Amino acid sequence: MPSDPDDIPCWQRIDARLTTSGKLSPADPERLRALGVRHVINLALPDSPGALTDEAILLAEAGIAYSHIPVPFDAPGDAHFTAFSDAMAAAGDAPVHVHCILNWRVSAFIYRWNRQARGMSPDKARALLRVQWDPAQSDHKDASAWARFIGD
Repeated sequence: MPSDPDDIPCWQRIDARLTTSGKLSPADPERLRALGVRHVINLALPDSPGALTDEAILLAEAGIAYSHIPVPFDAPGDAHFTAFSDAMAAAGDAPVHVHCILNWRVSAFIYRWNRQARGMSPDKARALLRVQWDPAQSDHKDASAWARFIGD
């Protein structure tokens, strides 16, 4: 099996089954398939800067299931998290890759999912979050919405 890519923006391996990143390029669906990924969840808006055009088609051509849950950066909500949790459950034991544009949305979703669905300790979940960003420490204008979203 190929090693994890070092050129997909904001790449992070959470565990043997779960990887995350920022935006994907047209070559990445085949690369993800070669890594064993069988389901991709995209949390970016379709018109986000750098969003991959025809992502669903490219993933289908690579034999990868696809879930798109567009999350406005200024308004993440419980309905988005429920859709994400449902997509993770639907993937079963298959390897999953979750991405957005900068891995900020994703890191917050993974933090909350690790805590709520997996029972991960707050310290371990926060360490994984902080690899990408920490809404509680960010000066981004929408950071407070994300701090509320993850329960901080």
